[in-house]
Amino acid sequence: MNNEVIISCAVTGAGDTVGKHPAIPVTPRQIADAAIEAAHAGAAIAHLHVRNTETGKAGRDLANYREAVKLIRESGVDVVINLTAGMGGDYAYDPKNPGIPGPGSDLADAAERVAHVEELRPEICTLDCGSLNFGNGAFLATADLLRDMAARIQKAGVKPEIEAFELGHIWLAKQLMAEGLIDNPPLFQLCLGIPWGAEATTEAMLAMRNHLPPECNWAGFAIGRNQMAFVAQAVLLGGNVRVGLEDNIWLDKGVHATNGTLVTRAKEIIERMGARALTPAEARVKLGLTKQR
Repeated sequence: MNNEVIISCAVTGAGDTVGKHPAIPVTPRQIADAAIEAAHAGAAIAHLHVRNTETGKAGRDLANYREAVKLIRESGVDVVINLTAGMGGDYAYDPKNPGIPGPGSDLADAAERVAHVEELRPEICTLDCGSLNFGNGAFLATADLLRDMAARIQKAGVKPEIEAFELGHIWLAKQLMAEGLIDNPPLFQLCLGIPWGAEATTEAMLAMRNHLPPECNWAGFAIGRNQMAFVAQAVLLGGNVRVGLEDNIWLDKGVHATNGTLVTRAKEIIERMGARALTPAEARVKLGLTKQR
């Protein structure tokens, strides 16, 4: 069991949740306010996506990242900023034109996927370590593209959070480590319940944990109604936790959550288990971070 737990809050994500919840953060101001709310509730890390401010759909506009990060940094609230680098890999299959990415595809090279990371230099950014069937489409991240991304992230002085959706992603991450593209100690995020990756089961999380390199820090989560159960599960297996509106929009049946209430609930679970939630300063020490301001 982990007795000193880092809570990460994924405040908005890229999913189709606008319209399903009355207050999904969309604008840079809303996203920054959500990160600040999560920090006040006890999150040490805020994980950020940005969205198209007109449609609310997934986006990767550098200006929106720039504004959201600026607002958080100028707020005076201490929180570790973790920017996604997962955008730019969406592939939609069109059976009428199988050789051409279909409507809804968003494919970018390594330079585009990490441009905001290289400019803004957050303390952490994600590195989705492999391709995956994702709902009715696919997420594409080839080994050579990941080598390029990892090298750029490393040069920027940012710690990659290796997002693993199945065992092969952990294997590929360990290869990148062996090639010197990911520095020690590595940081992993085990992502469960996302169709069609690892299922949200104790057996799946345990198997993934058992394949992690021994020197790593790790966290894990499950989406939807399994979110809080896997807060407890991750802590019991020795990991840190993630909650937030990216992964789950409900606090209780019929009750919409906020990022703050999800963090508060996670913190209560952690404390009732006899553990405690770490502050951002303590999380930096545990993860070997150098604070970027």
